[in-house]
Parts: sequence; structure tokens; C-alpha cells
Amino acid sequence: MEGVSFLVLAISAFVGLVLATVLIMAARYKRCPSNMVLVVYGKVGRGVSARCLHGGAAFVWPLIHDYAYLSLTPITIGIPLENALSFQNIRINVPSTFTVAVSTEPGVMNNAAERLLKLGLPEIEEMAREIIFGQLRLTVASLTIEQINQDRESFLESIRKNVEPELNKIGLYLINVNITDITDESIYIESIGKKAAAEAINRAKVDVADHDRFGAIGEAEANREQTIRVAENVAEADKGTKKAEADRRIYVQGQEAEAVAGENAAKADIADANAELATKEAAARQRGEVAKREAAVEIQKAQYRAEMERLNAEEVAKQEIQKRRVEIAAEATAERKRREARGEADAILLTYEAEAKGIRQVLDGKAAGYASLVQSCGGDARAAATLLMIEKIEDIVERQVEAIKNLKIDKITVWDSGSGNGAGSATANFLSSLIRSIPPLHDVAEMAGVELPDYLGRIAREKAPSGAAAPAGEGETPSQD
Repeated sequence: MEGVSFLVLAISAFVGLVLATVLIMAARYKRCPSNMVLVVYGKVGRGVSARCLHGGAAFVWPLIHDYAYLSLTPITIGIPLENALSFQNIRINVPSTFTVAVSTEPGVMNNAAERLLKLGLPEIEEMAREIIFGQLRLTVASLTIEQINQDRESFLESIRKNVEPELNKIGLYLINVNITDITDESIYIESIGKKAAAEAINRAKVDVADHDRFGAIGEAEANREQTIRVAENVAEADKGTKKAEADRRIYVQGQEAEAVAGENAAKADIADANAELATKEAAARQRGEVAKREAAVEIQKAQYRAEMERLNAEEVAKQEIQKRRVEIAAEATAERKRREARGEADAILLTYEAEAKGIRQVLDGKAAGYASLVQSCGGDARAAATLLMIEKIEDIVERQVEAIKNLKIDKITVWDSGSGNGAGSATANFLSSLIRSIPPLHDVAEMAGVELPDYLGRIAREKAPSGAAAPAGEGETPSQD
């Protein structure tokens, strides 16, 4: 029993494996619709990037192959080409509509698989539009206005010849080209139409004149034939009698004269018709020549306007470039000056900050020194000031000596007439006054608010003579205890 159960399980497992394999194989068997191209890519062969199928089916191996579809639905692209330069250097507008689709030719189909696979419709349309724009401009530039406007079949064939090979490079082919209307700003095409219309009208007028001439000639010949027939009938009716014969002869002669007169009149009418026809033909040729000359003048004017616009555009572009250069140079100069000014301002500011910092450090140092000095004097600021003043006494004395050392006494002349009041001679007074003009050291210290110590001496005050006040700054002599 156990052997039977194991066999049943083995058979069931085998059948399940076979069914799973069949289902997987069926799922990987891909059919291609008629409006699609099946692209199988992966490891499809040496030197081949993809295998393309239009119709039919293919088996896609798992992990080795993958697949995608390319739509064969036609794409309609509007090309509003404007200001395209023709062979005659006349700019024209050629609005057109192109219908393209993915090609089913083997080589072109592989190009589509390589360049268009998994791209959206807008991206494919934009790519095709750029190619068509460039090739359409190239085609227009190789043809004249007359070739473009009059021979549309050749123009379309030239477009197809230039556009289709470029589209094939990305996997597309050209289905249809439809040129809606061709216009130009210089009215050259309109002038050609007016010229053709004038020529057609002139030819119609000539044809009418020819038919009128033929009608007049036919009418004259019919009248002459009728006259002759009538004369013959009358002559035959009167053939039996002489009188009738004579009357017939007279009548025939009259009729012949009338026929000759009618023939001459017909010839004159024909001559008039020929003259009128020649006049009309000359007038028609004249109008045609005038229209041709006017069209040539209009073409030259259009070419002149186009050339002037081109020269003006070039000159404006040059002036605009020069203006832009001047503006850029001015902006660069202004920016350089602004940066230099900012640099100078920053340098001046840093200099002032450094000077202020140095002065502050000097003042801080002096303040710290003064504070230490006052602290060393037991907090007595006057004592500290006295010490500082003592340090400067040597410099003060040196300055006082400098004040009088360069005086040349031998160059001073004093007229001394003596003094009757017993106060001494004028020469002595002069020297005493000269010495007193130098401020005493104690006075200088006192003005500074400093009292010198006793070991430097004191100023003795002299008494002024009775009845007289001592002059300011005089009467004081230094004495040393």
C-alpha cells in the first residue's frame, strides 16, 4: 500500500510539473497584433540588439529575453514653417502637415527598436518634428519660388527625398505630405499670379478677336454665294425668251456688280478686322510687357526691402552687441570702483581702529602706571603728582636754559644815565628783569598744582618800596634755606 501511495504521489507531482511548465510556456508565447511591432530584446543573437516581428508570434524565454511593443499608428505632425529662405533669397511661409509612422521594413524597424522603444508619443512626435523642420528648410533653400509654387509634384518629391532618409534613421517612414498654402512677405507669389492672370486674359481676348474675324469672313462668303445662286436661278427661269435673257443678263450683271461690291465690302471688313486684331494683339503684348516689367520691378523692390531689412538687422545686432559691451565694461568699472572704495574704507576703518586700540592701550598702561604710583604713595595723589613733577624738573630746567643760552649779550647796548633813587643802575635792572622773565621753578610747579619739597628751596618774597606796589611777577627772588 505504501508503494502504491508513493507512486500516486509521484505521478501527481509529475503531472503538476508538466502542467505548470505548459502554463509558463503558454504565458511566455507572445503574439504580435497587426497594428504593432513585437520587439524581443536580451540575448537574441550575436551582433543583434533586438529581434523585431510584425505579425506572427515568438517565444520569450524567462530571464533571458524580454519584450515590448511599438505602435504602428500614424502620427500627424503640423509644421508651421515660416520665413524659410528660398534659392532666390526670398523668405516664404510653407505651412504643411506630415504623416509618419513606425516602418515595418526590417532594417528601419530595427532602428525604431533601438531609438524609439518605450518612448511616449509626444517624445517621438517632437523628435520627428525637429528632423522635418531642418530638412524642409533645406529643401526650400534649394528651389526657386517658381519651382515651389508651380510644380507641386516635384516639390513634394524633393521633400520626400530629403525627409524620408532622415526619418528612417530613427525607425520612421513618411506616409504623406500635404502643403496647405505658400505665401511670402514680399508678395512675389501674388505678382506671379497676377502676371499669369493677365496673360490668360490677353490670350482670351486674342481668341475672341480671331473668332470674330472668322465669323465676318464666313458671313461675307455666305452672302456672296447666296447672290450667285439667286442670279443663276433667275437666269434659268428667263432662259426661254430674249427679253428674259436680256433682263437676266442685265440682272446678272447687276447682281455680279453687287456681288463684287459685297466681296469688296467683305474684304474691307476683313482688313478692318485684321487691323483691329493687330491693334488688340499689340495692346495685349504691351499690357503683358508692362505687367512683366511691373512684376520685375516689384521683385526688385522686394529684394531691396529684404536686403535692407537684413542689413538693418545686422547693423542693429552690431550696435546692440557694442551697447552690451559698453554696459558690461561700465558695470565692471563701477563694480571695481565700488570694491576699491569698500577696500579703502575698510582699510581706513581698520587703521583708525588700530590707532584707537593703540591709544587706548597706551592710556590703559598710563592709567595702570599712575594707579600703581598712587598706590605706592599710600593713596596720596598729590605725592604721586609731586614725584612725576620731580621727574620732569630736569627737562624744565633744560628748557629754561635753552631759552636764554643763545642770547648774545655783547650785542645789547644799554644807555645808562644812572638813577637818583639809589635803586641801582639801569644795566643791573635790565639783567635782573631779563632773569625774572623766566618763570621760577616753584611757580611752574605751583601752576601745575604741585608743591615742591623743602629740600628744593623756597621763594622769598621781597617787600616793595614804601608808597609803591611791586610789579606783578617781580620782587621775588629765590632763596635757599
